[in-house]
Amino acid sequence: MTAETQAPAAEPHSGAALTNVETSPDPRWVRPGLVALLLATAICWTIGLSRNGWGNAFYAAAVQAGTESWKAFLFGSSDAGNSITVDKPPASLWMMELSTRLFGMNSWSLQLPQVLLGVASVALVYAAVRRAYGPGAGLIAGALLALTPVATLMFRYNNPDALLVFVMVAAVWALLRSIDTGRARWIVLCGALIGFGFLTKQLQVMLITPGLAIAYLMAGRPRLRTRLLQLVAGLAAAIVAAGWWVALVELWPKQDRPYIGGSSNNSFLQLTLGYNGLGRIFGGGAGGGGGLVGPPPGGGGGPGGPHGPMFGQAGITRLFAGESGAQISWLLPAALVLLVAGLVLCGRAARTDVLRASYIAWGSWLLVTGVTFSFMSGIFHDYYTVALAPAVAAVVGIGSVHLWCHREKVWVAAILGATTALTAAWAWILLGRTPDFLPALRWLVVAVGAAAVVLFLVAALRPRLRLANRELTVWAAGLAVVAAIAGPVAYCVQTVSTAHSGPIVTAGPPTKGGGMPGFPGGGPDSGKPGGPAGPGGPPPSGGKVSEQVTTLLATDAGAYTWVAAASGSMGGASDYQLATGKPVMPIGGFGGMDPAPTLEQFQSYVTDGRVHYYLDSSRPGMPSAGNDSRAKSQSEKISDWIKQHYSPTTVDGVVLYDLTAPAH
Repeated sequence: MTAETQAPAAEPHSGAALTNVETSPDPRWVRPGLVALLLATAICWTIGLSRNGWGNAFYAAAVQAGTESWKAFLFGSSDAGNSITVDKPPASLWMMELSTRLFGMNSWSLQLPQVLLGVASVALVYAAVRRAYGPGAGLIAGALLALTPVATLMFRYNNPDALLVFVMVAAVWALLRSIDTGRARWIVLCGALIGFGFLTKQLQVMLITPGLAIAYLMAGRPRLRTRLLQLVAGLAAAIVAAGWWVALVELWPKQDRPYIGGSSNNSFLQLTLGYNGLGRIFGGGAGGGGGLVGPPPGGGGGPGGPHGPMFGQAGITRLFAGESGAQISWLLPAALVLLVAGLVLCGRAARTDVLRASYIAWGSWLLVTGVTFSFMSGIFHDYYTVALAPAVAAVVGIGSVHLWCHREKVWVAAILGATTALTAAWAWILLGRTPDFLPALRWLVVAVGAAAVVLFLVAALRPRLRLANRELTVWAAGLAVVAAIAGPVAYCVQTVSTAHSGPIVTAGPPTKGGGMPGFPGGGPDSGKPGGPAGPGGPPPSGGKVSEQVTTLLATDAGAYTWVAAASGSMGGASDYQLATGKPVMPIGGFGGMDPAPTLEQFQSYVTDGRVHYYLDSSRPGMPSAGNDSRAKSQSEKISDWIKQHYSPTTVDGVVLYDLTAPAH
């Protein structure tokens, strides 16, 4: 393999962009190192992959539906009867649906595409960072992404975030290629990737676009007018990549397609701007969601007002507090310090400097996304922080090697020492939040970090001093690496060895006071299947389904569009659909609060003999933002109507109603 960029020399350089030298080979260790990194990542993330079961049953049921119906595949329907979609565009489901169509509907084929996306993300981070500062920095950045606890969690879990992260990393990679070459095709590819990211998780991908545009305007090789035209071409590519599906949904007759889950008026545009848009930033918005329904009426972030405890305390400390801190913040302080120091070192570089452009691209991703997550008043879950993992890894990879090449400067050596001290101290605090998990580790981290700091300081004051024929800074760097990654490695191992299920999951051992008690996968039972069902109700998401009920629902299943209906996916619809392999209608979408179907529509389905059973849930929906708590939801109206006109039957503890046999 030949090098696209020169690896940094041992001597310090000005920080200007490195020249492409096709004839300069990589050091011999590069290819084995990269292969070892990718293999280790793949092996680690596939260990015990099936222990997660269906993972998030809400999305798993949609995947199952997509394997049975191409219409459900196209729209991202929750059920093969196409009653309602999930509350996101379907791109993240497509890879899993293709995998399950090829290999059957099972946990392994469902989760394996996520692992592949994760390994590909590690490879692309390596490639993007290597282009700016050589293979050493690339390997560091790739390894740090692989060792981020929340990345280890989400790249083996069937939420949309795995594809979103991959697409964002690929967009940065394409952007840096365009800066290096000046060719418009890379900008067009970057725009197309951003558009596809929109089809994954809507507006979240837009958080990285301002920094990418600024980086190209500042560092692109062509003249300014050409750069502006190229960016317009990238914008057009993004619109085309996302717009074809949006136009399809909006122009398709509403009566002939599933209801758009999470919206209040069956409009994907309203979903984009409302529940999945401004509602996330400012609170409010209607509909349910794959993570959780919206906040309560009148409150943005949860009980107690816009910054209530349900979604964490909004503010600058959110990413460092609670469960979020253990997911992403191990190297976040170091990334911020290295970002500033690296930009200072690039101060006199040429306009087209790829290294400075890399700092701008990755750093803006880190800052814009981090600030948005910190202050958003709507729904926020700790696993969202996986979107920060590539930026943190890349900045630390670039910044650490960049400063290392200038380590003879006293102020740089001092920053390396201070960054090591800050990282070790923060790891000590994070590990202190799980006192029963490897209690000796936090003290080991502090001791190793302190030794590294001392060596950095001695090296700065006595630059000619050697220890065992090695520079003191080399020993200091080795100890600093140990102090920095010991905590994340331990959390990653714990994450891989623990089963996770439900809509809300976190990596590592549960922290004191963290999580969301009462929801599957959150609170003190984080990473475990949801708790038992309430009396007479279906199991919560991720729960086990009675064989007796499964057999009953499967009887004469071919005669019905839906073998059963339940109030919301959280009410058990997803679980019963996965157990039977037959369509089960989630009335009201994820949380049972979407206005679909209406009572009149459901009554017509029953009259036409399209629904066999109704499963009575112990929790027929949760209130979502924008809904008047005094008004009944459609799912509640349907439940009341059924109980007035049909007789209940209890099968193995589950209350159900046969909708083909009205009460007399």
